[in-house]
Order: sequence, then C-alpha cells, then structure tokens
Amino acid sequence: METPKALDLAQGKGYDLVEVSSISKPPVCRLLDFTKYKYKKDKQIRKHKAHQKRREIKGIRLSLRIGPHDLKFKAERAEKFLSQGHGVKVELILKGREHAHTDLARDIMKNFSKMIEKAEVEQEPKKQGNRIIMILRGKE
Repeated sequence: METPKALDLAQGKGYDLVEVSSISKPPVCRLLDFTKYKYKKDKQIRKHKAHQKRREIKGIRLSLRIGPHDLKFKAERAEKFLSQGHGVKVELILKGREHAHTDLARDIMKNFSKMIEKAEVEQEPKKQGNRIIMILRGKE
C-alpha cells in the first residue's frame, strides 16, 4: 500500500502509522495507538528496573597510623562488601603534618588493595583535599 493511502487509512480509524522495519523493501508499517504502545513499553521498563539490584558504594576509612591488625580487619570488612556485590570506597584522611607523607599513605592504600583477593582497583589512589581516595570493585 502506498504511504499516503496508509496515512489516510490510519487517520480514518484513529490510529497512528508506525514503521516496524525500514530495512525490508517495501518498509513494513503497522496501524496502532502509539500512546498506548509507548505506555506499555514504559511500564515494562519500570518493571525491569524494579527487579534490578542496585549497586551501592560502601565506605572504609583508614589512617596513616593504622595498625596491622586494624588494617586486616578493615580488609575483611571490604571483602564482605565486595562479596555482596557492592563497590568499596577507601579513604585515608591526612591530618596536620601527615600531609608531608603522602607517599606512605599511598603505600598503605596499595597494601590494602593487595590484601583483598576479590578486589580490582577501579580508581587508583588520588589526593582530594586532605584525603586520599581509592575505589575498589569485585572481580568477575
């Protein structure tokens, strides 16, 4: 059917002319109520979004003077978060004269990421103000 004829038919019945496939020769079109079609598609998308699991970013704070046992405990906590499917944001806060030892802080961050077997570094440690931030995610 020719395009003008199809448009007249669609308008006469109160429908919209929607192109289904533009690849085929001649193009395939349908008569349908586009607002109803769009509503059904949106409803389907909302339903899929409701069933998706949202990934959160959990935070862990370290300090330059952290002890080995505390570091190990924090690493176990990070592994737990990663096993649950969350990302982990590791913060190391520098206070006072600690700002002169950012190299030590970066070493602590690297050792921390090596302690966690399930972790993959998503964002390398970088300094933001008085803190150094690193983001970890679970390996797939």
